[in-house]
Amino acid sequence: MVSEVKQISSTAVPLIGNDIDTDRIIPARYLKAITFDDLGEGVFIDDRKGLNGQHPFDLPQYQGAKILIANRNFGCGSSREHAPQALAKWGIKALIGESFAEIFFGNCVAMGIPCVTAESSIIKQLQELVTANPQAVITIDVENLQVQTSGFTVPVVMSEGTRTAFVSGTWDACGQLVANAAQVRAIAAKLPYIGWGKSVAS
Repeated sequence: MVSEVKQISSTAVPLIGNDIDTDRIIPARYLKAITFDDLGEGVFIDDRKGLNGQHPFDLPQYQGAKILIANRNFGCGSSREHAPQALAKWGIKALIGESFAEIFFGNCVAMGIPCVTAESSIIKQLQELVTANPQAVITIDVENLQVQTSGFTVPVVMSEGTRTAFVSGTWDACGQLVANAAQVRAIAAKLPYIGWGKSVAS
């Protein structure tokens, strides 16, 4: 099934700070996990322990938020897919930030998590708004590249190729294969080196 991502609306969690790397998002010891299922419990775990329950991901007013508002160079460091997986398992479905590390951004796209960017002044305004009013609903309009909340609309940025992939659903490689299964089988049947359903000659 192809998954179009055109709009995400939710409350948001502000995470202030530049250069938050993937080891802070999910420490290396969690890479031993066999599946991603329980990674949400470990997201920002060391930062959270250091802040004794005052980290945004622990504060009650941000529980259930599906949008993360970050600053510059979020997701830098190692290329571990576990970082966006941990965020997703906590509940994050989209990110707004000043900038994102390239590999982190690519991993998010592969998972269907849009990451849009905006000027630092806009990010600061959004973080302050959400801090003052945690119940404010933020809407990321991927199709029109806008963020809307509490009576104002601001522009955000995403490359045209990535925007098109989300809006059309082509970001979802597995969904594309399932949706076009009949065509895949038809083409495979014409290829002499595939031999699906045929016994291999001895």
